[in-house]
Amino acid sequence: MQNNSENQISKKQEQARQHIQNIKGFYQHLVAYILFIPFTIFINYKTYWDYKWFWYSIIIWGIGVAIHALRVFVFKDALGSKWEARKIEEIMRKEENKWE
Repeated sequence: MQNNSENQISKKQEQARQHIQNIKGFYQHLVAYILFIPFTIFINYKTYWDYKWFWYSIIIWGIGVAIHALRVFVFKDALGSKWEARKIEEIMRKEENKWE
């Protein structure tokens, strides 16, 4: 009985660690976006300012950052470890029933 509760605690710690890694990855993505966008504006300004192509990088990369934020903060369990555990149990049950 002790081993089962320790296993659950270990699983929860691993899930928390994974969520922290996901949050960290999002913030790294956000910092890269914040640092890169002024650089693209500067390059656009120095090369050919009549055509403002930097908007493409702002919008497209911004959509990527927004999707990353949604996956990390809103839909964190949509295809996360809990979903994986449910699917594993479902497949194992199907396999057991198949052999009976």
